[in-house]
Amino acid sequence: MPDAMTKKFNFIIKTISFDEDYHPSDSTRITTNFANLARGNNRQENLRNALRMIDNRFNALAHWDNPNGDRYAVEIEIVTVEMSVDADSNEDAFPLIEILKTNIVDRASGERIEGIVGNNFSSYVRDYDFSIVLPEYNRDQPTFSLPENFGELHGKLFKCFVNSSVYKENFTKAPIICLSASSSKTYHRTGNYHPVLGFEYLQNEFSSTDQYFEKMGLQVRYFMPPNSAAPLAFYFSGDLLTDYTNLELISTISTMETFQKIYRPEIYNANSQAGARYQPSLKHADYSLTQIVYDREERSRMATKQGKFAEEHFIKPYKAILEEWSANYAH
Repeated sequence: MPDAMTKKFNFIIKTISFDEDYHPSDSTRITTNFANLARGNNRQENLRNALRMIDNRFNALAHWDNPNGDRYAVEIEIVTVEMSVDADSNEDAFPLIEILKTNIVDRASGERIEGIVGNNFSSYVRDYDFSIVLPEYNRDQPTFSLPENFGELHGKLFKCFVNSSVYKENFTKAPIICLSASSSKTYHRTGNYHPVLGFEYLQNEFSSTDQYFEKMGLQVRYFMPPNSAAPLAFYFSGDLLTDYTNLELISTISTMETFQKIYRPEIYNANSQAGARYQPSLKHADYSLTQIVYDREERSRMATKQGKFAEEHFIKPYKAILEEWSANYAH
């Protein structure tokens, strides 16, 4: 990675607590899952209920030495990563990505345990790739396909951040991103079972999201935790099963499974578990709703608007710099 190009980029980390008093900042993507909950007349009740669901799920999974099921609480920080193209000034900083950091409070010992960074993944540039670049490319294509170099800039920016001194000063382990399984793919349960992650599933082929995250240096494995309705996708580098403690993994499962129950109840709050062969479907009718208000249609509409925001405020203004840097970047 050429020093001359690296010096142009400066990462700035900002954090805010995700609690029942949370209000989204002006730079937060409106389609971000947790931001969507914090809007409207039901905002505080939404947040309170979601946080309670996370704690309850954590204690259900961390059941050892926890007879009353209330030993642990999960604290969540929203981490906004801004990137300035001019390292001498932060005035032009662009909100590059937004992730979550979990921390675990052990009420029995009074200890506060560091959790996992990553979890949810929010990115304006990803909106640009999937909502602007991909539809335009496929408008005149006979069959759906990905453009050459699709996601490469985004992937290199993510890897640059994770390998930066700013990341290493703030976080001790590599990130795990936890997302929904793809409704366009079929998953098959294997005999591999982990006490916290549950049964592993293998997909019949990689999804466009899997390929996109591979450009970010992340591989994927699918696990269905105990008493879950469907497998979750875990994107990580390194070794998912040995690099993290059980409590760290539980903090990610409890947080992201809760969000998925709210956003995709047809899959993650279904009234029956995924079987040996499983294809998720948002048309599935046998599911339960949470007591949390969420506008999924609005979220879909806003993705295109936010992709255009990235194009106007980041991709176009710095096109030459970004292309030169991307062409010369080598991790």
